[in-house]
Order: sequence, then C-alpha cells, then structure tokens
Amino acid sequence: MGLIEEISEFLQKGRSKKVKELVQKAMDENMDPKVILNEGLLSGMMIVGAKFKNNEVFVPEVLVSARAMNAGLAILEPKLVEVGNEPVGRAVIGTVQGDLHDIGKNLVGMMFKGAGFEVCDMGVDVGADAFIDKAEEMGADVSGMSALLSTTMPQMQECIRRLEERGLREKYIVMIGGAPVTDDFAKEIGADYYTPDAASAAETARNAVMARKSA
Repeated sequence: MGLIEEISEFLQKGRSKKVKELVQKAMDENMDPKVILNEGLLSGMMIVGAKFKNNEVFVPEVLVSARAMNAGLAILEPKLVEVGNEPVGRAVIGTVQGDLHDIGKNLVGMMFKGAGFEVCDMGVDVGADAFIDKAEEMGADVSGMSALLSTTMPQMQECIRRLEERGLREKYIVMIGGAPVTDDFAKEIGADYYTPDAASAAETARNAVMARKSA
C-alpha cells in the first residue's frame, strides 16, 4: 500500500498520531501537498462521510476521523499556502440566534472541511447580520444555518430576509438543517437547500458550488 492510501486508511480509523507521521513522511519525500490533501486526507474523510450517511459508522467515529484529518491538515497547511492551494469553496456556518445547540453544526463543519471547503464556524446564537457580515468578509460561497428548536427556525427566514434587504441574496448558496427543519420549510422561506445530515450537506454544497463556478 502506498503512503497516500495509508494516510486515507489511518484517517478512517481515527489514528491521529499515525496520520501526522505519514503526512510528515509524505512531505519529507517531496510529494505534492495537493495530492496528500485530496487523495489522502479528503478522500479518507469522504469515505467516512459516505459510511456515516449509510449508518455504517456513527458520530463518535466521525469525530475521531475528523480529529485525525485536522492533525494531518495542521502539518500540511503551511505547505498548501505556499503552493497556493485554492479551496473548493468557502462556507460560513453557525447555529441561529436564540439556539445553543452545536453538535450537528460541528459535524457539518467537519464534513465541509473534509469536502475541501475553507470553513468559518460562527458558533451558536448567531444573529442574521453577523452571518451576512462574516460571509461578505470571507468571500463565502455558502451560508449554512442550523437550528435544533422549532422556536428558533424563524431566525433562518430572518437571515434570508436580511440578505434580500441588503441586495445580497443571489450571491450566496443558502443551506439549512437541524432536527425540526424540513425540505418544505426550506422551500417556504426561500433557502436553496435543506439536507438531513452532515455528509449530505457537504456533498450538496460541493456540487452546488462547482455547478455555480462552471456556469
């Protein structure tokens, strides 16, 4: 098995220390950092995402794999900056105002990173204008909102309303998710996509951004 395949394998097993060692070894052997990222770290995380979607692995396994991916990324990042590696897209994510739940949102952030996005996680209890200001600042492609309470879901609509008022609605792919959220609700408030889980969110975002860039 080659080094790159090993990185992917150990990432799927959540072996952070081993992933770090192998990424370092690959860099010492002057492998292309983009190959280490895309075919090692990201392809491993995409496999974990697909298994998660099919209920073959669960949240704890995803978390340890994400930790292993981040360990490898930490070593690789300076090199990626050096070679000017461009992310697939940029995403700002957060839990809406009045809602303090973050497990689902954190998973989405990890899956987005695993799909090649640069991610800004705004945390919880994020106001509509804070989302928009950050998206503007980082040049985001995607704005992803999460809510776990039916009482905080209207905040998603508020964010879309503010985007429209500020003349920015067409600029962003707006995605929503969370336990009480449905596809019907997404259509009702004018969001672009609703996804039922973190792996689907990352996949949908990646496809949407790539489609927009090639249009």
